[in-house]
Amino acid sequence: MPGKGYSVHELAKLAGVSVRTLHHYDELGLVRARRAANGYRRYEAAEVDRLHQVLLFRQTGMPLADIRRMMEDPAFDQRAALRRHLGALRAQRSQIDDMIANVEKTLACLEGGPKMADEEKFRAFKRDLIAKNEAAYGAEVRERWGDAAADASNARVMGMSEERWSEVRQTEARVKELLLEALPTGDPTCAAAQEAARLHGRWLQAFWAEGAYSKAAHAALAEGYVADERFRAYYEAWAPGAAEFLRDAIAAYCAK
Repeated sequence: MPGKGYSVHELAKLAGVSVRTLHHYDELGLVRARRAANGYRRYEAAEVDRLHQVLLFRQTGMPLADIRRMMEDPAFDQRAALRRHLGALRAQRSQIDDMIANVEKTLACLEGGPKMADEEKFRAFKRDLIAKNEAAYGAEVRERWGDAAADASNARVMGMSEERWSEVRQTEARVKELLLEALPTGDPTCAAAQEAARLHGRWLQAFWAEGAYSKAAHAALAEGYVADERFRAYYEAWAPGAAEFLRDAIAAYCAK
C-alpha cells in the first residue's frame, strides 16, 4: 500500500469494485474516504480493512443497511462474525460438492452403473436449500439465536425422509395457494388467510429446532417479512401486497 494511501480509482481496481460502488459506500457511511488537501478521496489502512469486511459480508447476501448496523454496533465482534461467514462458505462448498457427486452418479447410472438410492437422489437438493439459507440469512440467524439453533435446524432438514421432505414442500405450496386466494378479499382474517397462517406455522416447525416454535415467535418473524427487504422481496414475488397480507394474517392467527 502506498504510504499516502489509495485514490478511489486505485482502491476500486484493487478490490474489484466500481468507483461508483465506493462513492455509494462513502455516502452510506459504510466506508468513508478521507479527504486529501486537494479534496480528492483517499483511503488508508483503516478504510481498506473496513471495505474488506463489507465485501465479505456482502458475499452472504446481507443488505448494506444491515452490514452498517452490525458494524456500528458497539458489541460487534468481528471474529465471531467472520466465523459465521466461514461456516456459510463451507456449507456452500459442501452443497456444490454434493451436486457434483449427484450429477456424476446420475450419469453413471444412465450409463449402466449402480442405481442411486432415493435418499441419495434428494440429499443434494436439501443441502442446496441449507446453503442458500446460510448465504442469505445465516449470519443473522446465528447472531440472534446462536450456532446451536442454526445447526439443529440444518440437521432437521438433512434428517428428513423423502416422504417428509415432500410433505413440507407441499405445505409451502399450499400456503402460497391459499394466500393468493385470500389476497383479493383484503381480509387477513378470512378462512383462507387463517388456514394459510396455520399451515405457515406448521411449515416453520419443520425447520425450527424441536420446541422452538411459539405463536409469539411466529408473529415476530412475520413482522420481519415486511421490515426485511429479503423476505419482502420473496413474498412480493408471489403478488404485490403479499408480504403485508401474510404478516397480518399470521398476526391475527397468533392472537387467538
